[in-house]
Amino acid sequence: MRPAAEEEPSTGDTAGGLSGARSELRRRIRERRRLRLGILVLVSVVLLGALPLYFGIRTLSRDPVFDTLDELDVPGWAAVQTVDNVSGNRWCLQDCRLRERTVQSERSPEETARAYEAALGREGWQRWQVDLCPQQPDKGSYTCWRQDELTLDLWVRAPSCLPPPVDGAPAVPPSPLASAPAAPAPAGCAGSLVSMKVRNAIDDDRTRPQPSTDPSLTGEDPFPTLTEDPLGEPTPTPTPSPS
Repeated sequence: MRPAAEEEPSTGDTAGGLSGARSELRRRIRERRRLRLGILVLVSVVLLGALPLYFGIRTLSRDPVFDTLDELDVPGWAAVQTVDNVSGNRWCLQDCRLRERTVQSERSPEETARAYEAALGREGWQRWQVDLCPQQPDKGSYTCWRQDELTLDLWVRAPSCLPPPVDGAPAVPPSPLASAPAAPAPAGCAGSLVSMKVRNAIDDDRTRPQPSTDPSLTGEDPFPTLTEDPLGEPTPTPTPSPS
């Protein structure tokens, strides 16, 4: 005969235990689903926010004008080394933005200028015939261009090569007043140098009408030149009367 303490559990207790276990399992499954959904939403928010932030920072740090210059279809020998420089403000708060690009070319200035002028024409830049282009006479080829709200100055010239040092002395540019012939240029001094300056058209003085020098508009000279004595003939010295 079995003791009373070792009585078998009832069928109701067993069903209740199984039901509780199922409920606990379902609860854990729901928690895992919520956790996975939360992680998925968090990753989506990060990706959707990070991409616009990345492109926004890239846009602010990289001037789109340089991207336009990068698209110029010039041969590889015409863009061996590129250096960009930016000054001013994009929104013209104080000074409007000036973009400057300097490029080294392996070939002559004439051939390099033709390559860049053809590339600018293919990209929609129009040749701009305007006074003060250049503002001062320069060696080489200097041309001006316009496209929409931008102006571009293209200057292609021979590189500035210093003569090699003599007896260990530092190289200095030859003086134009020196009577002795200048030393020959170094062997690697070849090719050409390209400079491009891009400005906003509203900030380019050449897009504004220049003042006229018509005398009728500028007025008379406030200090006219006197051609005759304003006092007329000199007054004769009085002759003393006889005493």
